[in-house]
Amino acid sequence: MRRAAVLLLGLCLLWPASPASAAERAPVGWASAGSGTSGGAGGRTWTVDTRAELETALANDGDPTAPKVIRVVGDVNGHESDDGSLLGEQDYAPGYDLGKYMSCFGEDGAVWSDTRFEYCKQQRQLRQTGSNKEKAQIQLTVPSNTTLVGVGRDARLLGVFLTVNTGSNIVVRNLHLEAPVDHFTSWSPGDGTHGSWNARFDALTVITGKNIWIDHCTFTDGRFPDREAPLGFHGERVQRHDGLLDIEDGSDFVTVSDSRFVDHDKAILIGSGDGRGDRDRGHLKVTFVRNLFSGIVQRAPRVRFGQVHVVNNVHRGQAPLYALGVGVESAIFSERNVFRYPGGRPTLAVADYGGERFRDTGSWFNGRPARLNAVASGLGLGTDVGWDPADVYDYRALTSPSAIERYVLRHAGTGRSYGHP
Repeated sequence: MRRAAVLLLGLCLLWPASPASAAERAPVGWASAGSGTSGGAGGRTWTVDTRAELETALANDGDPTAPKVIRVVGDVNGHESDDGSLLGEQDYAPGYDLGKYMSCFGEDGAVWSDTRFEYCKQQRQLRQTGSNKEKAQIQLTVPSNTTLVGVGRDARLLGVFLTVNTGSNIVVRNLHLEAPVDHFTSWSPGDGTHGSWNARFDALTVITGKNIWIDHCTFTDGRFPDREAPLGFHGERVQRHDGLLDIEDGSDFVTVSDSRFVDHDKAILIGSGDGRGDRDRGHLKVTFVRNLFSGIVQRAPRVRFGQVHVVNNVHRGQAPLYALGVGVESAIFSERNVFRYPGGRPTLAVADYGGERFRDTGSWFNGRPARLNAVASGLGLGTDVGWDPADVYDYRALTSPSAIERYVLRHAGTGRSYGHP
């Protein structure tokens, strides 16, 4: 039975793509460029249901970059120790206290002082050591030539900081990724107009990765939404999550397809920083196709430097700060996306963060043509992005808002039809 399941998985990953089909067997978009993206198809198969087993499978008996398929069954918790117990804040840093940490900035959170209270220096040190210990526990790195795939409808990575670090030819599929809670998030008084919390961990970070396909996944804060976080400074909630998905440091040829991004603030960041053109310029080629963004406040995605194609995605929920962020030297080609923000205006769809160009073809806002090129022009952005996806790879976009919404709501996310192992 297990061999049959493995054979079926291999077929699912190797069959030719069928654009806009619920049963795609290969990526559409940038991940199809060059040698393409097949993951670990044909390699050794592992089946895991604990963090320790997943770590062992990723190491692949000392040959981590050899082809391998890792099948995740049920819940894998990043905080699970080798004896099966779940680690928490006090396990990583006994004696750390968020309230005490905050008090060392003063009531308005303006300035840290080691001497404000007798415990301040200790709290600072505990926060730093606790953060490093949490990172060492929850971070799992996916090496080259790997397929990491959930089995069935309920495979979840809970509180795992999943990373790709210089890896290539990687498939992450059919997984529910619950973003880690940073127990030791830091307050930066000089960040923004009145300070900001800076959490450390994403659900998935791709650093210098090449040929990556993320498909039929669900990204969310899950059991720990920020609206339930403790109160911080200025009556606002403590920010315990970073992003859902970051793609940075010269990563290339990435496709994110048929996935859900749900109930999160800063969802997706592409690019390492405004001053990192030495790493990112000429890279960060990413396709987002047929994804659902529901309850996302911003960064869906925000782009620096990259040639990014966003096509047939659905954005919905309460009015966000913005959906598509046009950053430094970015070249976003937006095509036939659906935006539904009741009572909102098309200006919510695009925001300028130091960019110069943006192009849209045929998107809709609340059921009417969005005219996002006019929105972009009003922001001072030109529409010549310097490239056209149709010149780079084959794809077929859905052409009506009803067809796009019907498809995305039915097929995007974990456990929805694509051919399960």
